[in-house]
Amino acid sequence: MRGLTNIEGIYFLGIGGIGMSALARYFLSQGFIICGYDRTESPLTDTLAEEGCTITYEDSIDSLPVLFSEPTENDRVLIIYTPAIPKDNVLLNYFRNNGYSIYKRAEILGIISRDTDAVAVAGTHGKTTVSTMTAHILSVSPIGCSAFLGGISKNYDTNLLLSESRYTVMEADEFDRSFLHLSPLISVVTAIDPDHLDIYGTAENMIGAYSEFCQLVRPGGMLILNEKIASSLSLPSDATIYTYGTGEGASFRATAIRKEEGSYTFDIITPAGTVKDLRLRLPGMVNILNSTAAAAAAWCAGVTADDIREALWSYEGVRRRFDIRYTGREIIYVDDYAHHPQEINALVSAVRDFWPGKHVTGIFQPHLYTRTRDFAAGFAEALDKLDEILLLTLYPARENPIPGVSSGMIAGLMKNRNVRVVTKEELLVALRDVKQGLLLTIGAGDIDRFIEPITEMLKEKNA
Repeated sequence: MRGLTNIEGIYFLGIGGIGMSALARYFLSQGFIICGYDRTESPLTDTLAEEGCTITYEDSIDSLPVLFSEPTENDRVLIIYTPAIPKDNVLLNYFRNNGYSIYKRAEILGIISRDTDAVAVAGTHGKTTVSTMTAHILSVSPIGCSAFLGGISKNYDTNLLLSESRYTVMEADEFDRSFLHLSPLISVVTAIDPDHLDIYGTAENMIGAYSEFCQLVRPGGMLILNEKIASSLSLPSDATIYTYGTGEGASFRATAIRKEEGSYTFDIITPAGTVKDLRLRLPGMVNILNSTAAAAAAWCAGVTADDIREALWSYEGVRRRFDIRYTGREIIYVDDYAHHPQEINALVSAVRDFWPGKHVTGIFQPHLYTRTRDFAAGFAEALDKLDEILLLTLYPARENPIPGVSSGMIAGLMKNRNVRVVTKEELLVALRDVKQGLLLTIGAGDIDRFIEPITEMLKEKNA
C-alpha cells in the first residue's frame, strides 16, 4: 500500500476480529511492527501472537507499547479500528484525543481496493463462502490473487492470501456501511435480506446502501447479481451486468444438477458456453448457487473452464461454514456460523437433503439483542424445522441488554416444544444424552468455544 513511507508500526483496535486479523497479517508481512487490543483471547489472537504480533486484552493506556504511547511520536504510527469497538473504549479515545492518524478497517481496505483490481463480494448471506471460493479458483489458475477473507479457508488454513497477482478478493461487509469505501473492478451481491437494522433502521435503507455499493463498480467493470435480487437494486450504466442462478434468464445458470455419493455434479451455462461436469463436495443447493457466483467472478477475471472445474472439486470449504467436524457411527457433527433466519433455513435444508431421514439436534446461540428482537419470529420458524433444539443464552457482542429480549423470547414463539434454553455452563452436560443422527452448532457468538470440547466428547462417547 502506498503512502506508508514514514510509518513504523500499526495498532489494531479489535485485532482478534476475522477481518482485522487478516489486515494485521497483511501489514506484518510488509515488515511493520504490529500491535493490538482485543477484549478476549481467542485462537485467532493466539495465532497472531505466534506470528509476531503484540496483543493486549487490557483497555488501558498503560498496556500500550512505547511506540504507540507517546503522542510526540504519533507520526510514526497508524491506528486501525473496527466499528465493533465501543465508543467509550479508553484506547480509542486516547488516540483520538492525541492527534493520531486513525482509520476504520473499511477505509484501509478501500485504499487497497483502489491500488489493485478488486473483486468485492457482498451480501447478507453467502459472502464468506463465495469470496473464499473465488479466491481459491483464482489461486488454482495461473491468474492468482491476494485475498482478505471473512473466514479461515480450509484449503490454506488462513484468512489472508498474498500473491503478485493484480487481483485482490475482498469480502465486502455491509455492517456500518463499510462496503461503501471500496472501489471494485468486479462486484458480486449474493443476497439483500434485511439485517443490521440497528444500523439501517429499515430494510429499504439497507437495500439503498446495496444500490450504492453497486454504483461503486469502476467504469467498464462487471457486476454479478443473484437473479432474485437484480430488480430490487439501482444498477450502474457504465458496467456490464450479469446475473446468476438456476432460472432460464440467468447469465450464469446452474443446470443438470445431480447428487452423487458425497458430492454434487452440475453444469454452468456461461455467456461463452457451458462448463460441464463440475463437482462440489459441499452439500446443499445454496452451495451450488455459491459456486455459480464464484465461477462467474473467476470467469470475469479470465479463468478457464478447466481451472474452474479443478478448483471447485478441490475446494474444502471455510471453517464454521457447513464445517463437518466429526463423523462417527452414530452421529455426525456440523458447525455453522448461521446467525440469520434465512441462513438457518439454508443450513437445515442442506442437512436434510444430504442426510435424509436423520434426527437433527441443533444448538443455537442468538447473536445481538437487536437482531434477536427484529427476527425472533423468523428464528422460531427456522428452528422449528429441527427435531430438537438447545438454545444457548444470547450473545450480546457490542450491545447493551434490551428488556424482554432473550433466547427465551425465541423459545416462546416456537411450535416445536422439544426446545430448552441452557446456559454455557449447562451445555456439555445437556449433550451427554444427545440422540443418534446429526448435531449442529449454529451461531456467530462465542459458541465456537464449544467446537473442540463437543468434538472430543463425541469421540470419547463413540470410541
